Amino acid sequence: MIIIQNGNLIRSDEASISPFDHGFLYGVGVFETFRTSNGEVLLLNEHFGRLSKSLSILRIRNTLTLDKITHWVKELLEANNLKDGYFRLNISAGVAPLGLPNKHYDNPNSFLFIKELPQMPLEKHCVILNTIRNTPEGEVRLKSHHYLNSILGRYELDDYINTEGVFLTKDGFIAEGLVSNIFLVRENALYTPSSKTGILEGITRNYIIELCSRNNIKVITGTFDINFIKKCDEVFLCNSIQGVVPVAKVNEMDFLGVNGELTNKIRNLYSKNLLLKAEM
Repeated sequence: MIIIQNGNLIRSDEASISPFDHGFLYGVGVFETFRTSNGEVLLLNEHFGRLSKSLSILRIRNTLTLDKITHWVKELLEANNLKDGYFRLNISAGVAPLGLPNKHYDNPNSFLFIKELPQMPLEKHCVILNTIRNTPEGEVRLKSHHYLNSILGRYELDDYINTEGVFLTKDGFIAEGLVSNIFLVRENALYTPSSKTGILEGITRNYIIELCSRNNIKVITGTFDINFIKKCDEVFLCNSIQGVVPVAKVNEMDFLGVNGELTNKIRNLYSKNLLLKAEM
């Protein structure tokens, strides 16, 4: 694959970074994952907004613009002969002296990776993880290079196929999936964990909440435990690559999956207002 490092098109095997980059030494860096539809980045403004806020929190100078990212995306699609793709934009703090930082990072390293879009699953199973979702180390959870919590959770799924792991908080409340946010359906209303559970507020999660507000679908954010799940009819996951994914089973609990009425309504709204709109 061809990728972009600091604005330059290179082969993926040519990419390199200094061991003194603080993204390597201390995990000081952030990333965004997004996809295109008909060559257009879905929810790019929202991804860029979150990225910019995260860079500010980590005191990393933002060298990017929306136009630059859009240009890079088109370059990579053409260079890799793809109509659409899965993208990951990483910003690493850059080279700095050994030791914890006390100044701003003015020369970050940027990487834009691409791969083919995966086949989208019709539905998934979920497993409640034994690994507890830790609380953010700062005020809010960033989509940062510090990813150990999710890696430890992923190790629990070695033998599972087409399965998402779901974190609980230390108090036993549902938090989020390894790479997704989660929604529960009960009595024709949507329920989703609040940011107080330590989740990453996903771009697609927030877009779905906005869609529901515009279409008179009730959404309640809060704290919900396993007993609450047992009283639900439908469950679905969401992320920026796969969109809305119905869930057929959580542990041994069965749900409507692809037959969920409200889940399908949300999927249709998502497609109509985002995917199909991008293709116009």
